[in-house]
Amino acid sequence: MNRHPLPRVLAHLSSFLILTLSACAVPGSLNLAPATPTPNPTLSPTPTITPIPLAVSVNGEGIPMAEFNAELARYQQAQTALGNSVSLETATKAVSDEATDTLLLAQAAAAKGYTVDDAALQSRIDSLDAQIGGPDKLTAWEPAHGYTDADFRTDLRRQMAAALMRDKVTASIPATADQVHVKQILLYNAEAAQQALGYLKSGWNFNDLAAQYDPVTKGELGWFPRGYLSDSAIENAAFALQPGQYSDVIQTQAGYDILFLVERDPVHLLSPDALLTQQEHTVQNWLTQQRNKSKILFAP
Repeated sequence: MNRHPLPRVLAHLSSFLILTLSACAVPGSLNLAPATPTPNPTLSPTPTITPIPLAVSVNGEGIPMAEFNAELARYQQAQTALGNSVSLETATKAVSDEATDTLLLAQAAAAKGYTVDDAALQSRIDSLDAQIGGPDKLTAWEPAHGYTDADFRTDLRRQMAAALMRDKVTASIPATADQVHVKQILLYNAEAAQQALGYLKSGWNFNDLAAQYDPVTKGELGWFPRGYLSDSAIENAAFALQPGQYSDVIQTQAGYDILFLVERDPVHLLSPDALLTQQEHTVQNWLTQQRNKSKILFAP
């Protein structure tokens, strides 16, 4: 197939012009010899570019399979070093999820103009050099953990951009929150818990009874906001109480609880751990929203 028809069109156009001009200059019939066809130029075929296989693609940007497999190996090694036995399926999902989250955060950072320039990247590498014991140590560490220097820089730049966006997402979290100060009596069978509840109803002081059941902590749970505890049953019961009230027996993940609300403060300062939990929840909610409106593909 002739992929460049322009020469042929120009040839036809030239013939038309010659015929028209000749007809105007010399009246009567014309005896024109047929033009010798101009051979089409021989075109070299365009080389086919083989796409790099991607393990994860997010909005058209992906993690190459080789890079993903190297990260998977690093994850498995880290889990083994921690004494954890993790299946390949579980490890693959964990690395895929982390890669997706990182890409979503880095893409959002780029969209908002938050960039990691070469100077910032080099500064971070210099800091890592100092932490690990010098440039030679880092140079040796990279191939031992499946990195080329170029791959390491690409991954580090992406991680830095993601961290920058994560900070932006959590920047609006207030330092205070509505929190409750709670004590508990925790028992491990329903009968004992009902007996403790009976003592309270008969007039026992909660603090004294809690200290008998747990002399070390005396039942102290401390302050916490909504969303801080992993057990929503405790949280819901605690926030339903008024200061000085105790709850009925509540079956929880740990056993059977009776809660006592010491006090409540709508603007209580978050502890560092509670603030971290709030930040994690905020980032996860943001990522869920981004996932729902993004095109995410995984290699089969």
